[in-house]
Amino acid sequence: MHPMTGMVFFKTMMLKNIVDFYVKELGMHIWLKQKDCTILNQGNLLIGFCERSSAELEGMITLFYPTKDDVDEMHTMLKHIATTKPVESDVYKIYHFFAKDPEGRVLEFQTFLHPIGQVGQNEN
Repeated sequence: MHPMTGMVFFKTMMLKNIVDFYVKELGMHIWLKQKDCTILNQGNLLIGFCERSSAELEGMITLFYPTKDDVDEMHTMLKHIATTKPVESDVYKIYHFFAKDPEGRVLEFQTFLHPIGQVGQNEN
């Protein structure tokens, strides 16, 4: 079977502002620009935004980091959009906080508090 990579797309009514936010505030990079869509990447995350007459705000975009200190650093940088403070979740064994992007999409910033495999490896 051939290796598979993927991306998620969202409709946006404010493409330029959304791209600026994800690049400047979250440190993502423009991977590909198309007529009315821009695909961003950071690590193994590919996310696309396409200019449309309505915005998709459902779901949640979760970004994970290696350590709690990294999550705390992101919270310090993003206090102006954070909707919670960083906390531990015993249920999921993560340390996380929530924020919203300029269009209102829910963002979660987390680290796992238990060992995890590398992306692409199947859980046994």
